[in-house]
Amino acid sequence: MVDDRDLVRRIQDGDMHAFRFLIRKHERLVLHMVARVVTSEQEREEICQDVFLKIYNSLGTFSFQSKLSTWIATIAYRHALNHLRGKRIFTMDLPTDDSAAVFIETETPESTVSEMDLNIHVRKLIERLPMQYRTIINLYHMEEMSYAEIAGIMELPEGTVKSYLFRARAMLKEYIKKYI
Repeated sequence: MVDDRDLVRRIQDGDMHAFRFLIRKHERLVLHMVARVVTSEQEREEICQDVFLKIYNSLGTFSFQSKLSTWIATIAYRHALNHLRGKRIFTMDLPTDDSAAVFIETETPESTVSEMDLNIHVRKLIERLPMQYRTIINLYHMEEMSYAEIAGIMELPEGTVKSYLFRARAMLKEYIKKYI
């Protein structure tokens, strides 16, 4: 396993193999962060590339006050938000009844559950959550980040992160109840 300090030092020394390693190591995290905010696949790819360029250019400012992954996730999240703000489509509204609708199959629930993996359905339901809720639930459960790390990335108080996570779980539970 490569130490983050050593990796950053090697990249700053011009080692492009080290930078490629950093990209491979954190590409899933960056994609998750961007995908929580931006829905267009084409835009996500472009933003992810921009994020890694920004990371490369900003490595000299990284002071190891947090984990490297937290710093990278923060850059990805903020860059995606800035992209949306630039397009003036940023919204944090709670879902209306129409957007809270769950996926309804024409098949019976038994056949649907037996044919498709429940994880796929849960992920689709997570995507229906408001942006901040789905971001927090993914960071906490998928990326296994702490409340403090999430608070730092999203620039929210730790208590707000806990509250949003509770609300996200409650909404998800209701979606799942409707689905099942």
